[in-house]
Amino acid sequence: MLSVCIDFKSPYAFVAHALIWQLEEVHGFKIHWLPLTLNIGSFLGRAEKRADGEVVDTNRTPKQWSVVKAAYRDARCYAENQGRVLRGPLKIWDSSLAGVALMWAQEHAGTRQQLKQFMADVFERFWQRECDIEDRLILEAALSRAGIQTQGFPDYAAGAGRDHHDQLQDQLLTQGVFGVPSFVLEDEIFFGREHMDTVLWRLNGSQGAMPFVRYPWQRV
Repeated sequence: MLSVCIDFKSPYAFVAHALIWQLEEVHGFKIHWLPLTLNIGSFLGRAEKRADGEVVDTNRTPKQWSVVKAAYRDARCYAENQGRVLRGPLKIWDSSLAGVALMWAQEHAGTRQQLKQFMADVFERFWQRECDIEDRLILEAALSRAGIQTQGFPDYAAGAGRDHHDQLQDQLLTQGVFGVPSFVLEDEIFFGREHMDTVLWRLNGSQGAMPFVRYPWQRV
């Protein structure tokens, strides 16, 4: 089974998610999506801005700011190439509830298209600053728009779903998954969308030479 780890608050997951779906829709390999909730503040510090861009609270060093700005410049290039809008978030979000909603959607979606629609909806709205991924009601609305049932989700989000999410974080980190998007294929882990060709090569039985690592710039 191919598992793909994502986090809705990752710009690199945002610009890669539609491309990754091609592994299933074009090549026929069903994807098991896993939420990996990144603790960005632990290595890049925290910051909060107003809508006009003014920083109102931060503990970032100049070096951390340089890393963050460079990462967003890079991700915006990919977003613009795909015709997408990527607006930097005004704070570091806790995306764990959105990860729980992803697990619910994967379990309760009647079709794969419904799951894809939910993911695309949350990604697009979040990166246009139109989706509070810490608000359960907003996530329920995204589930409903995709045609996925929400009855039972509040209890799931507060109980079994939250427990499963938290246990999964420990499991993935112990396994060696540290960033998103990451592809987990049996005992192999490939970090980054640039490894999609290699992942597909592995899925097809590793026939012929291993592909060169590349960045998929094509529109999706």
